[in-house]
Amino acid sequence: MSSTSKKTAEQAFQEAFERLKKNKPKILPKDSKITQNNIAREANRDPSALKKDRYPLLVLTIQAYIKSQSEQFQTKKQNTDNRTRSNKRKMADCEKQREKLASIVEAQALYIEELLDSIDQLKSGKLISTATKTWT
Repeated sequence: MSSTSKKTAEQAFQEAFERLKKNKPKILPKDSKITQNNIAREANRDPSALKKDRYPLLVLTIQAYIKSQSEQFQTKKQNTDNRTRSNKRKMADCEKQREKLASIVEAQALYIEELLDSIDQLKSGKLISTATKTWT
């Protein structure tokens, strides 16, 4: 292979790589995953043509890009997981508070009923000699 055809192939790979990064491919569908094989396909070359021993700098650049994209995805996923976990914790705390408040409301309602019964008994002249409850 002559150096001009190698340079042309490398330029085609580089241009294909840039098109895929910008999500503006000419051959592959949009949102295609960026892989060495897809870059070669986008360059309209055989996927086995883009090899590290032929284009070491380009392949290292591609691999670094793929790795950085993977790390960014993992970071976004962790942030989403943390938000979801945090929301679940908040929801559990709210449910506990709701249950506690519901039990307080129920206890207060029972106490009010007892007081109303005592008032009715006092009005009817049936005085009860029981100690009154003290609620705190």
